[in-house]
Amino acid sequence: MQIRLEDQLITLHVQYAKRKKLAVQIGAGDLITVKAPKGTSEEVIIQAVTGLGPKILEKLRSNEAARRLPEVKSYQEEGESFLYLGKEYPLHELITVSEGDAEKLKLALKKFYTASLKKIVAERIIPYQTQLKVKPKSIEIVESRTKWGSCSFDKKLTFNYRLAMAPPEVIDYVIIHELCHILHMNHDRSFWRRLGSIMPDYKEKEAFLARQGQFMTL
Repeated sequence: MQIRLEDQLITLHVQYAKRKKLAVQIGAGDLITVKAPKGTSEEVIIQAVTGLGPKILEKLRSNEAARRLPEVKSYQEEGESFLYLGKEYPLHELITVSEGDAEKLKLALKKFYTASLKKIVAERIIPYQTQLKVKPKSIEIVESRTKWGSCSFDKKLTFNYRLAMAPPEVIDYVIIHELCHILHMNHDRSFWRRLGSIMPDYKEKEAFLARQGQFMTL
């Protein structure tokens, strides 16, 4: 469902469920979700969202401003947090913090993400391999500035170590995406249909990476 708030066209993802009240949430990637009681009319939803229009637009603009100014991480300041599986943690909860300088701590964190993602992918890829009836020749965790994952013509998959910073369901999306490339190397209709059959809400995961990917960095 789409509505216009001032000069901005807003896409709403409506979820109907057994509940008494209607709620509007702005989630990852600026995804706006409306949770409504079963039987709620489209008119009522539009009216409710329009009433919250100023607050929604303020939040979206605030998020946009924040995305333009990624923070430079400090590895030796208390209170600094680092992403892991979509949540923020102090550095000492992820790696052993010694008296090393910032570069050594940064390298240690990169190794942690790389090792963690290798284990996560190895575990989470299994059910999707079964569903798609494919098996990669190899899986490698790499560093890349432009890609979250890739699939070669000989079925070798690679995944960007920075994916360890993303929520598990976003990691699943990249896994499924690359497995589907074993069947369809190009992003044609067959590829997207196959991906959508496994993860119908894959566009939400794409939106997350497009908007939040710049913050998933060392």
